[in-house]
Amino acid sequence: MPSLRDISVFTATLQTEGPEAALAFLNAAVPHRYSAVYRLHGETLQNIYLHDKQGELRPEFLAIVPFEVSFCQFVLRDGFFRTDDSGKDSRLDGHPYQGMMVSYHGVPLTSATGELIGTLCHFDVQSHPLPDGEFELLQSAARVLPPFLPSISAQPA
Repeated sequence: MPSLRDISVFTATLQTEGPEAALAFLNAAVPHRYSAVYRLHGETLQNIYLHDKQGELRPEFLAIVPFEVSFCQFVLRDGFFRTDDSGKDSRLDGHPYQGMMVSYHGVPLTSATGELIGTLCHFDVQSHPLPDGEFELLQSAARVLPPFLPSISAQPA
């Protein structure tokens, strides 16, 4: 019998309830306020799904993020990015969001042909560690999720 935090439960949720419910499933067991899917679009990352534990509407500053100032750039460059506290992370020295977006844990999303198309991530303005098991679930979810995502052109402006 699968664990409640198993990839098979994520996949079943995705197939029966859709990406928003699957993102809520991922967010339910982590301390981070936000879980999100961003699609790479030219020089920007566009948010296509955002789960907020507080249930608020997506803040405008999270809708479209310039690639060069995003933490997602490190995911796409290195294959993943994890920081529990960006303010103390020397890899981010000089980054404009260091210490502002405090915790960030992200993995890449790839198309069926292997093209990098975006990121799946948990993040918060407070420091939070992400247990290894939850990071592994995030990585597994990123391999299952892409066929269920709309294209950027299908997104409202």
